[in-house]
Amino acid sequence: MRHDGISARGLSKRFGPVTAVRDLTFDVPAGQVTGFLGPNGAGKSTTLRMILGLVRPSAGEALIGGHRYDDLPQPRRAVGAVLETTGFHPGRRGRDHLRVAARAAGLPAGRVDEVLDRVGLTDAAGRRVRGYSLGMRQRLGLAAALLGDPQVLILDEPANGLDPAGMAWLRGLLRDLAAQGRTVLFSSHVLSEVAQTVDHLVIVHDGSLRYAGPLDGLDGPLETAFLTLVGGTADVR
Repeated sequence: MRHDGISARGLSKRFGPVTAVRDLTFDVPAGQVTGFLGPNGAGKSTTLRMILGLVRPSAGEALIGGHRYDDLPQPRRAVGAVLETTGFHPGRRGRDHLRVAARAAGLPAGRVDEVLDRVGLTDAAGRRVRGYSLGMRQRLGLAAALLGDPQVLILDEPANGLDPAGMAWLRGLLRDLAAQGRTVLFSSHVLSEVAQTVDHLVIVHDGSLRYAGPLDGLDGPLETAFLTLVGGTADVR
């Protein structure tokens, strides 16, 4: 199957009287790392969930490689996603969590040790998840997302809980995956890290698009441009 990245066309979502996402149209190109930015409550998580078929749009559509997520023939192999770090059984060992995930997705068990090594969790794989730090849970979530060797990665705040060394590791991983021609879309509030990681940006505020294009297309440094685009209301660090 061809993968031409992610596209949103007129994507909107209303929850009763509240419009969470308004007429978003943007592209996430393959072979690049795209940062998805916006203040808290801007509609980022709702948009990611619409892309992944977890929330039904009120209008418009989101496509992955030209297909809706639900129409992908093997979605777990095509798309890897991390939307939260709370979906782990605390009494289960890290390796066993991935074995269950691989079995459920019809993926070879041999991928488990490969992805554990890729995310640096081999030595902790026999420990129960209840003893994992937030950063380790982030790595375990990434390992699960990588099980299917997907062409598209969608990550919600993957740097949350990572120390500086972990953030540098994540930056290298995302850039390496993009260099292989994969599509990488991730949200973050850590603008200093985003500026070092991404090629492309999508910025939203109050559910509406404020910018979509290359990092170097912004008017000035990322933090300055971002605060201008969202009215200086963001919680950034």
